[in-house]
Amino acid sequence: MDVLNEIMRNSALGLLSSSYRNLVLLLFSTIIVTLLTMLIILLSYGSQMSLQFGY
Repeated sequence: MDVLNEIMRNSALGLLSSSYRNLVLLLFSTIIVTLLTMLIILLSYGSQMSLQFGY
């Protein structure tokens, strides 16, 4: 936890107030969880999907 606090203190997040910092971290975490969920769904059901490329 000390390493994480040190990284945040030395990054651009360190200049923000704690509420903005929490909001940025929540947004980043939401994006990461969404991407991981999409990857799991793609790996699980990818063989059953039909992809079509066209104009």
